[in-house]
Amino acid sequence: MRTTPSPSIAPTRTNFEREGLEARVGLRMTGRLNEVADQLPHDISERLRFGREQALARARALRHGVAAAPAVSVVGHAGGAAVLSAPPSVWLRLASLLPLLVLAAGLVLIQQHRDHEQIAVAAEIDAALLTDELPPTAYGDPGFAEYLRSSDMP
Repeated sequence: MRTTPSPSIAPTRTNFEREGLEARVGLRMTGRLNEVADQLPHDISERLRFGREQALARARALRHGVAAAPAVSVVGHAGGAAVLSAPPSVWLRLASLLPLLVLAAGLVLIQQHRDHEQIAVAAEIDAALLTDELPPTAYGDPGFAEYLRSSDMP
């Protein structure tokens, strides 16, 4: 059984040892990533190469004191290839809201249609009750309901 030393007894690593450890881990990770990179499809490796070139260009610009401007182009994915385009315009953003507006309008219209149908059904029932030979109070009478159940009316 292994025990961990208490914090006061535990050896402290110097910055030199820590940097050496970080360098070894970095080299191992780089080696493993390079092994896997050879197995990637061509289109993915090209996208990664393009991303590395952009990152290096931004790093160079920062080193030379030039503030890197925000990225103007947007990288999208279309059919397995990277696509560069300008940021969406105001009209494109408004057009992207159009399906949401159509959906909301459709839901409102469906609700209104449903309410009108319920009102029409209720109006039919009211009209049938009012035009019947019996007064509407007869339907609420418990004795009349029992009479309807027990009688042999066709």
